[in-house]
Amino acid sequence: MDPRPRLADVAARVGVSPASVSLVLRGAPGPSAETRERVLAAAAELGYRADRTASLLARRRRHLLGVMCDVRNPFHAELVEEIHVEADRAGYEVVLATLTRDRDEHRAAETLLDFRCEALILLGPDSPAPFLDRLAAQVPCVAVGVMAGDAAVDVVRPADDVGVDAALDHLIGLGHSRIAFVDGGRGAVAASRRRGYRRAMRRAGLAAQVLPGDHTEEGGVRAGRSLAASAHWPTAVMASNDRLAVGLMDALLRAGVDVPGQVSVVGYDDSSLARLAHIDLTSVNQDAPAQARNAVLAAVTRLDEGRTMRTEIVLVPHLVVRGTTAPPPG
Repeated sequence: MDPRPRLADVAARVGVSPASVSLVLRGAPGPSAETRERVLAAAAELGYRADRTASLLARRRRHLLGVMCDVRNPFHAELVEEIHVEADRAGYEVVLATLTRDRDEHRAAETLLDFRCEALILLGPDSPAPFLDRLAAQVPCVAVGVMAGDAAVDVVRPADDVGVDAALDHLIGLGHSRIAFVDGGRGAVAASRRRGYRRAMRRAGLAAQVLPGDHTEEGGVRAGRSLAASAHWPTAVMASNDRLAVGLMDALLRAGVDVPGQVSVVGYDDSSLARLAHIDLTSVNQDAPAQARNAVLAAVTRLDEGRTMRTEIVLVPHLVVRGTTAPPPG
């Protein structure tokens, strides 16, 4: 006897996501008229029938995705905007819980659980694996931007080593050999980019120079002041994120150091800050739309399809060259 057709079988027949099929069969907005016709035709051909018990349960569901983000991080703001778009397409609403200097990840996660969110999307979480495991035992969780170790959460992240390599290859190709790195401080994202920098410099046979920082503009300002006061500047600096890079450039500008005439600067995130005309920062782009799309898909397939296998999606970042990098001074 043939197994009963599933939602995923209809999706495969049409060539769309299971979330799109679910929207069509629920009569929810989102899919085009053409997609609706194709989905309904495929469902009829396959003999797909919705599970009435599951449908009854679904009517009592809240269809809320909780998103934890850092309110001070412009890249998180871009991710949240893209997540809203993808969640709307899948028939879900988004609840935000923000991190501030007085509000940590534990409180933010508790807020999302209090709102009875069905799944959590955690942007750049720094909490250890046991905390993530406790969350994942309550609701499906997706960690975005970090490796997350052995935690029982789905992961969507950029290949940070590839992004760092692209930045350093660009600087070395311009002729730089004294390239410093402004560190992001504590946390999994900062550690990944720091390791990538040290590894790439070792591979190129160059000496590493890591300056302390903390993924804020203030951390970049402190690093810039330290560089401007030193006797021997590097000819190029890579920062662990764009906020650090912008703070670094501000301090160098105030000290009369020309960027890129005397020091080239590269950031990471390709955030809205980097794209401002008066900043024009060379930066590593992480593809925010693809991260958001995959994060929402990971959550929705657990909720709508009952997927249990852990998944990890690794996206390849690329360097966007702008006006803050140039060959080293003669």
